[in-house]
Amino acid sequence: MRCPFCGNIDTQVKDSRPAEDHVSIRRRRFCPNCSGRFTTYERVQLRDLVVVKKNGKREPFDRDKLERSIRIALQKRPIEAERIEQMVSGIVRRLESLGETDIASERIGEIVMETLARIDTVAYVRFASVYKNFQAADDFEDFVAELRPPTPLRDNA
Repeated sequence: MRCPFCGNIDTQVKDSRPAEDHVSIRRRRFCPNCSGRFTTYERVQLRDLVVVKKNGKREPFDRDKLERSIRIALQKRPIEAERIEQMVSGIVRRLESLGETDIASERIGEIVMETLARIDTVAYVRFASVYKNFQAADDFEDFVAELRPPTPLRDNA
């Protein structure tokens, strides 16, 4: 592993343990050249995923991009960082288990929305507003109206 401080390629692992999510390994590393210390994480990757955009453009799946979009939706919400990491790991595992290397961006968006709907409805609406490209306040109202349970009809008798 290359040292992020001096670029030396001969770094040493000083400590290795499972990360909080138990699906990755946290390694503390030391560079004998500059004495720098840094942390790396190692995750299992079942396959290289490719995202197929709506316009047909293809790009490699980026876990960090997925995590950033989820963190933006959950900004200032009472969700712990560990829970977000578990959510991202679960989504990635689900995508990898689809058995396909090419995954439509719409499918990824649907899975993220399903996950957020179970965790936090405010984050769900935030993510949906970007994913579904809301243009006006009416779009929000219509979407939120779909979330509300139907009200029972009153009998005026």
